[in-house]
Amino acid sequence: MSTASAPKSQRAQHKGQATRAAILDAALGVAAHVGLEGLSIGALAEVAGMSKSGVFAHFGSREELQISVVREYHERFEAEVFRPALRAARGLPRLRALFSNWMKRSAVEIDAGCIYISGAVEFDDRPGPVRDALVESVNTWLDAIRRAITAARQEGHLRADTDVDQMLFEIHGLILALHYEARLLHQPGSVARAEAGFENLLRHRLPAAP
Repeated sequence: MSTASAPKSQRAQHKGQATRAAILDAALGVAAHVGLEGLSIGALAEVAGMSKSGVFAHFGSREELQISVVREYHERFEAEVFRPALRAARGLPRLRALFSNWMKRSAVEIDAGCIYISGAVEFDDRPGPVRDALVESVNTWLDAIRRAITAARQEGHLRADTDVDQMLFEIHGLILALHYEARLLHQPGSVARAEAGFENLLRHRLPAAP
């Protein structure tokens, strides 16, 4: 390849990456409101102001588009929720940071919608690559919470007999209840109740004062 054609090829590659990123951004917005099932090459082309063939060239199929949206959602979730929490000290401070960041994102998603939750409803009984991508993403996140709970127990911030999986289940349940109350029932104060629920489940697991 000549030195003249190399920069041209790089510009084309960067343009392609930028276009794909813009399509994914539009796809996330569509999927948040109508779900992954409502996401199609045609609908996305209309929202993104592109031709169907232009969108198809970047994803190839509706299924590939859906999987890409799940992975992009997961990447943004990690960037907003998981990675900032790593700056907190190991143990209970990090667990609190994870939950706090999760709550901040959930508060926004009360209006915008959560792809994990809507995707679980749409694909819970439908085996295939899209469901697999959802399961992998959710399990990755739950494993991060599980490790934080385990570390908090190891650090002595939680009682030695704390059931890690039970505590994980209860924390996850708080988030699901928040979305159910706020999005479906439009109950005010859902965020505050979820935060109070987290403090309650912590209080029952704190070691006895010396």
